[in-house]
Amino acid sequence: MTPVVTRLRALLDESVAEGRLGTGAKIPTERALQDVLQASRTAVRSALAELEREGRITRHVGRGTFLAELEGGPELPAAARTTLQTSPAEIMATRLVLEPEIAALAARHATPADVDHVRHCLQRGNATGTYEEFEAWDSALHRAIATAAHNGLLLRLFDTMNAARDLPVWGSIKRRSATPERRQGYECSHGEIVEALVERDADAARDHMRAHLVDVRTNLLGVH
Repeated sequence: MTPVVTRLRALLDESVAEGRLGTGAKIPTERALQDVLQASRTAVRSALAELEREGRITRHVGRGTFLAELEGGPELPAAARTTLQTSPAEIMATRLVLEPEIAALAARHATPADVDHVRHCLQRGNATGTYEEFEAWDSALHRAIATAAHNGLLLRLFDTMNAARDLPVWGSIKRRSATPERRQGYECSHGEIVEALVERDADAARDHMRAHLVDVRTNLLGVH
């Protein structure tokens, strides 16, 4: 049977295509999705959590679940991700070109809702107990910042680049380099980037993002 998260993506894509849902629209409740998808509550919650990490939806306690920013389109399909041919060095070089400027644009153009989502990703990442969860929320945080820049072309470029992080070679080198001390450093760097975004300080957002990525590159590749 098709995974629940895949069926949920298809349901949301169909609703958008037919005009039933748009950016910021509230999506059906968990109970309604259970009925539509013929899935258990646990499976639906897991699928929603996956879409939240991807930046497809945002969830607010007491208010519900909403469709997130659409301008960059959905995550690249798995088939597209598997065709990428690159290396960790190329990934980091590309990130250093794109992400500092994306962070600066986000500091200028983020809406209050964007800022709330960025903060949410930061808080969820800091609260995780496992390497896999932290990596998922790390990716979600960087995409939330990219979305907050409100530049559709840059977001598509970001998604193409970010998809390369799913390649086995990237995951292997990341896991080998992971330590509690490095995670603590990444959490601190993320906090500085988000604070600059909240303060609308584009120069600081750019500088903190660049410093963070240089640190990541050093930890992964031993290159300063």
